[in-house]
Amino acid sequence: MCATCGCGDDGSAVITVVPHHHSPEHDHPHRHDGDTGDHVHGHGPGEHVHLAPTETITLEQKVLAKNDALAHSVRRRLAEQAILAINLTSSPGSGKTTLLERTLRDLADTSIAVIEGDQETMLDGERIRATGRPVVQVNTGAGCHLDAAMMDTALTALSPDPGTLLFIENVGNLVCPALFDLGEHAKVVVISVTEGTDKPLKYPHMFAAASLVLINKMDLLPYVDFDVERCREYANSINPGIGVLTVSATTGMGLANWYEWLFEQTSALLSDLEEGLRRE
Repeated sequence: MCATCGCGDDGSAVITVVPHHHSPEHDHPHRHDGDTGDHVHGHGPGEHVHLAPTETITLEQKVLAKNDALAHSVRRRLAEQAILAINLTSSPGSGKTTLLERTLRDLADTSIAVIEGDQETMLDGERIRATGRPVVQVNTGAGCHLDAAMMDTALTALSPDPGTLLFIENVGNLVCPALFDLGEHAKVVVISVTEGTDKPLKYPHMFAAASLVLINKMDLLPYVDFDVERCREYANSINPGIGVLTVSATTGMGLANWYEWLFEQTSALLSDLEEGLRRE
């Protein structure tokens, strides 16, 4: 059982490389055995254990410490290949996958690969595959987030080229993905105008951990009660200086600013790597 969120059944996740021409015989599932120490997922009957607060804190620290150590290794691995990894997080229904599809098609000249996280199905992985980009699907079962162990295994299966822009689409959830470092360069939170202005106040840990907020579905703004400026203020009250961009994955509004941010992150990563080489 995951000591952080209490979810879990057997600690396994299925990692599948989605082939460009999908057929059942090409599926290659990989599982993390439950005895590796990885946390466990699920919300089945009898799976919740009530612990004293001090015990819960101790277990959580151990789970996160192990995850962070592996995430550090993943981050070093990515840096060695000059791969920029962006962890996309959101609640379900924000339009995250649609935004990712649009991004992959618009940035046709950029080398991009995707790690796609969902509890079940290959649906989003197939949507990404249709763009012609390499993708690995991670199914977490009842698990509510990706972790560094899943990221490490998926990265090996995906084997992106050096210099690739890597998107990690996390499981739709604004709670646990905030706590689990995957070794990514930055977390990006996608919310939509249909979700409510006070999202940053309700899920402060996610907004505190993020480098950028994308407010999506701006084409629907005239039809919903959403205050963009107030949402921006709430986000900045949680994380002063956090970037906030308004976009519409459907119409393309504001996406140029999103792409500019990505290119700036790539340039910053390359500059950091060059500086590191000079110091060596």
